[in-house]
Amino acid sequence: MSQSPAVGIDIGGTKIAGALVSADGRITHREQVATPEEDTSAILDATSALIATLEAAAGGEVAGVGMACAAFVDGASGYLWFAPNLPWRDLDLAGEVGRRVGHEVLVENDANAAAWGEYRHGSGRDCEDMLLVTVGTGVGGGSIVDDRLLRGGHGIGGEIGHITMDPHGPLCGCGNHGCLEVFASGTALERTARELIASGAAKGARLRQRCGADPAALTGQDVTELARAGDEGAVGLFTELGTRLGEGLASVCAVLDPSLVVIGGGVADVGALLIDPAKEAFASHLVGRGQRPSPRLVAATLGNDAGLVGAATLAREARA
Repeated sequence: MSQSPAVGIDIGGTKIAGALVSADGRITHREQVATPEEDTSAILDATSALIATLEAAAGGEVAGVGMACAAFVDGASGYLWFAPNLPWRDLDLAGEVGRRVGHEVLVENDANAAAWGEYRHGSGRDCEDMLLVTVGTGVGGGSIVDDRLLRGGHGIGGEIGHITMDPHGPLCGCGNHGCLEVFASGTALERTARELIASGAAKGARLRQRCGADPAALTGQDVTELARAGDEGAVGLFTELGTRLGEGLASVCAVLDPSLVVIGGGVADVGALLIDPAKEAFASHLVGRGQRPSPRLVAATLGNDAGLVGAATLAREARA
């Protein structure tokens, strides 16, 4: 396998992050540009220019180029069906960028790429069956089964954020009601915090004070900071979120039976405040609990770099 660095790209709604990634998963160089607004060609051009910059930083020789984005993607062909936070529908993303940079690129869903990054170089090393759940603005997932990334028949498997928890629950951005994402994401955290403030309950006093009694002004970071400081209301919100996450993961594990569940994403940065209630709910809802081996739940180790590392690693291994 080539010891040259591989290029990893993570395309988001506000920024396009890029890095050179070594064969052992270390990031050796970073670049970042803003995502052009609502212009497909401009985003493709910006992404291609970023790849060229990273290739130049590597001396012109790279072991592959991998791209990750929050979208329904056929990882085998690089064809993108739908991206919720970008103006992309039915786009040959791998082909469009490949033509611009002059060689093949690999495209993968961001959570799948992050799962591969954690599997190869993070918490999932030496584990053949692993589930990654990312808890951020939404809830994403990626699964490794028998040492292979589970993509499904159309390349869009692993969307665990859209399993139904309550068909009569809040409307999800996917168009369905009561998905795991509406109960266990950063968006859900902000919604429930604002509901607590509006209720006038005493345990929401510090949250109310934090936003000047304007629920719309409250952010997820406000809730996180108060929870870390021990505020009862904020801690309770993370307990509720972690509980719903654990319930959802128990349902997913009834199907996939991984030996390890890795919890990552920006919201998961609070650590035990989220993961402890998730573990408790998971243990009490797992099918066959007490009579079967139970998957371990652990925190991710690569943080926001998991997608970059995973995309680069997938591209490197595709060339091997």
